[in-house]
Amino acid sequence: MPSLFDPYDLSGLRLPNRVVMAPMTRARSIDTIPQEHAAIYYAQRAGAGLIITESTQVSVQGRGYLCTPGIHTAEQIAGWRRITDAVHSAGGRIFVQLWHVGRASHTSLQEFGRAPVSAVAVAAADTLVQAYDAEGKPAQVPASTPAALDIAGIQRVVDDFLSAARNAMAAGFDGVEIHAGNGYLFEQFINGALNTRDDRYGGGSIDNRLRLLLETVDVVAEAIGKERVGVRVSPFARLNDLHAFSGEEDTWLALAKALSQRHLAYVHVSHLGTSDFHQAFRGAYRGTLIMAGGFTAETAGQALEAGQIDLAVFGRPFIANPDLVERMRHGWPLAEAEREAFYGAGMRGYIDYPPFLVDERVAA
Repeated sequence: MPSLFDPYDLSGLRLPNRVVMAPMTRARSIDTIPQEHAAIYYAQRAGAGLIITESTQVSVQGRGYLCTPGIHTAEQIAGWRRITDAVHSAGGRIFVQLWHVGRASHTSLQEFGRAPVSAVAVAAADTLVQAYDAEGKPAQVPASTPAALDIAGIQRVVDDFLSAARNAMAAGFDGVEIHAGNGYLFEQFINGALNTRDDRYGGGSIDNRLRLLLETVDVVAEAIGKERVGVRVSPFARLNDLHAFSGEEDTWLALAKALSQRHLAYVHVSHLGTSDFHQAFRGAYRGTLIMAGGFTAETAGQALEAGQIDLAVFGRPFIANPDLVERMRHGWPLAEAEREAFYGAGMRGYIDYPPFLVDERVAA
């Protein structure tokens, strides 16, 4: 039976173990450029079988929060190159998560103060984003009402993901993960309760609502190789004001089958709902399935042994435990992260968590 600490062949990329570091926004970029301290942060965690970076916007339009990085300018690419070089030097493997937030944004973050974009011109109720308030100060502000993308705008989004994927290769990444979950742009098109378009990208047709994501996956896979492409989805998560809709399970299973046919590196899931749906999704998607779900070493091992997943994703434990894999392997205790330092709190709570053996020497 597979173990959490067994190696894994990820479409030709050899992973030393089956532990994946989750994409976690830490809000420490400056002017959307990842900094040198991010290279230290990621390299410290290179013991993971695979690192997936924090969400990284593919364009100015795709940005929804202050202090998050992009991968659409030369300066951003250079910043990421420092990070991938550091991770590879430490023996790690790293994919970048490509991101377009859609309507989960604010005019103060958009070029020339334009409205953000979405499938339809409906604002995300009760959704706050980190942007600038009326006085130009950083603040939590309500997401702005978006403009509905026209066909030309949809093509620009696809082109932006294509450019970002090529930039990721130039920056030295081992692959990319297309973020199609958490209520961001792709899920805004997938969600039948929100997407009421009457063209080939919306309405009652499942194929129409999946079209934007699948077109994007196809052009990215053709450009950089399908073995370098993963997709993140979060069925039933109900994030950023997305709601249940008729045919929801059928929609996600149709996507699972479509992605399975494309032979990608992996699909990354969370919020899969009931065990019956998990089983159905696992049956529909026949490739590498990685999953986030608040795992411990024990529960991740059980999921692997049961064949429910191929790789296990860990998020918050990696914040305070840069040597998480070794701690779990040896049964060493885990440190607790300071919640107030999760986002944008400088270097404290970011690169200052020591590995366990250092802790022990200090204590001695």
